[in-house]
Amino acid sequence: MADSQPGPTGSPTKLIDAQIEQLDDWRGEMLARLRSLIRQAVPDVVEEVKWRKPSNPLGVPVWEFNGIICTGETYKDKVKLTFARGAALADPTGLFNSSLEGKVRRAIDVREGDHIDEGALRDLVRAAADLNEASG
Repeated sequence: MADSQPGPTGSPTKLIDAQIEQLDDWRGEMLARLRSLIRQAVPDVVEEVKWRKPSNPLGVPVWEFNGIICTGETYKDKVKLTFARGAALADPTGLFNSSLEGKVRRAIDVREGDHIDEGALRDLVRAAADLNEASG
């Protein structure tokens, strides 16, 4: 990591751990759960942290496999998983509930108390990884 990066240093995994730890409410628990499901779906997923800046020194968690699968951002009222190529993915269970008008991305906004269909999310993550791999 370059010295010019603001905030803590360390591996992307440690930075994501720090972000989860810093969120001492439901959002940290949810981001940790979503991260676990992503790792279950694609065991070889690579964790990265991108878009670090003074206003967001821990950056944005990013999960990649032959390209970006999704990002995980936290807001005051939600945790947002944005799939880089979500518009190209089948979503038979209707997990995508945000950025639906986009031509490329799709997102899942999770609010406090929301239920996540874990099997459907793992399927979606695997499909995104497969799409990246096929696009090579």
